[in-house]
Amino acid sequence: MTELAAAKTALKTQAVETPSWAYGNSGTRFKVFAQAGVPRNPYEKLDDAAKVHEFTGVAPTVALHIPWDKVDDYAALAKHAEQRGVRLGAINSNTFQDDDYKLGSICHPDAAVRRKAVDHLLECVDIMDATGSTDLKLWFADGTNYPGQDDIRERQDRLAEGLAEVYQRLGEGQRMLLEYKFFEPAFYTTDVPDWGTAYAHCLKLGPKAQVVVDTGHHAPGTNIEFIVATLLREGKLGAFDFNSRFYADDDLMVGAADPFQLFRIMYEVIRGGGFTPDVAFMLDQCHNIEAKIPAIIRSVMNVQEATAKALLVDGDALSAAQASGDVLEANAVVMDAYNTDVRPLLREVREELGLDPEPVSAYRRSGWGEKIVAERVGGEQAGWGA
Repeated sequence: MTELAAAKTALKTQAVETPSWAYGNSGTRFKVFAQAGVPRNPYEKLDDAAKVHEFTGVAPTVALHIPWDKVDDYAALAKHAEQRGVRLGAINSNTFQDDDYKLGSICHPDAAVRRKAVDHLLECVDIMDATGSTDLKLWFADGTNYPGQDDIRERQDRLAEGLAEVYQRLGEGQRMLLEYKFFEPAFYTTDVPDWGTAYAHCLKLGPKAQVVVDTGHHAPGTNIEFIVATLLREGKLGAFDFNSRFYADDDLMVGAADPFQLFRIMYEVIRGGGFTPDVAFMLDQCHNIEAKIPAIIRSVMNVQEATAKALLVDGDALSAAQASGDVLEANAVVMDAYNTDVRPLLREVREELGLDPEPVSAYRRSGWGEKIVAERVGGEQAGWGA
């Protein structure tokens, strides 16, 4: 099989999970701008997600956020997803919005608050059982703002204790995905601030615990691809949350700020054997000023383009240049792949899958955007905290 044919075969197997909350009203720092036609409930979120999959062919699952996507009958929600041609994906917990969590959740100094947080995480595992989801995704806003506010080491002990209880509740084929974030909302210490802390807890917990790399949750200049390579080498990379940052956790469309970085990350994924279902490719973005569904389609396409370029790196030529110490040639091999226009290749892939070669244009011609604006009148729009 030629290099190009192998790349096409791999691209046809790619899957990118979209987040339910990205279809609702969401914002970043100061304001959420509502848009007409936004879903009013989890069922309508799935309807929109199904359109992304319909036009890209590689977005078959949708992540839920609890309690934002809470329903009375999760089996019915899963059936609705199946009827629309998608499936329910990771269950994301929420331990950052309640007033009780002002000083933390799973790391809070008050045992009653910690109990509340852990009970919520256990509820999320119950929802996994009901939906068939295999992934519990955890992000904690826990931390402190001032020196002396709380005992740093004790907070790590509380974190370990809570995680261990939830870990023991996981069923066969289920796993825990632990995300890290180096700051915000806590500014002095964050309880899971980096990949090393997340890795250390996951290592102690066992094989069902793995690390999530959110591409926006790093300090400027961080070599994210090194983190990816290391976690893959250790068998502890469970998932990505893809987005872009210019300054901090900006939650912009993946590939928008630094497409070269996304390419470098995807090369390490492929080089390290991470281009498998065991490493989940998820989007975690907010679309505040741009139209939501087209932005998500574009994000999926950006991941596809970075992946296609990474697949075209000439591994034999690169290995030879590296072995001989030819620095310039090694870099040239990588840059040749990055500078390749892969859009014609991806158009061919989509056509061979029976899709329109131009997903965004196809979506716009479908009339779905106008349909939801006309029909979704009344009720309360879904958004952060809803």
